[in-house]
Amino acid sequence: MAHTLVPEVEKLVKNNEVVIYMKGSPDFPMCGFSARAVAVLKAAGASKLASFDVLSDDDMWTALEEYTQWPTVPQIFIKGKFVGGCDIVSEMFERGELQDVLKA
Repeated sequence: MAHTLVPEVEKLVKNNEVVIYMKGSPDFPMCGFSARAVAVLKAAGASKLASFDVLSDDDMWTALEEYTQWPTVPQIFIKGKFVGGCDIVSEMFERGELQDVLKA
């Protein structure tokens, strides 16, 4: 049975160009991976970052895990697609792919 908040996850992902589900907020990250992911996204040119603090809502975190089948945060979505976590966006940035995806 799907978690009742999965549609909320979907709505945030579909209505924003770049979404990061993270610990804390882009201005006040609560873990190193979340902080690095935000820094990389901004460096790649993501000007508007929609975010959700998973620490503020356990049910939403559960729904997010169900939606992506990914057990850790941060989780980054670009243009409605799940991209991955901190390591993946960092690698994409180093190869120039993240910048291209954001500009496309």
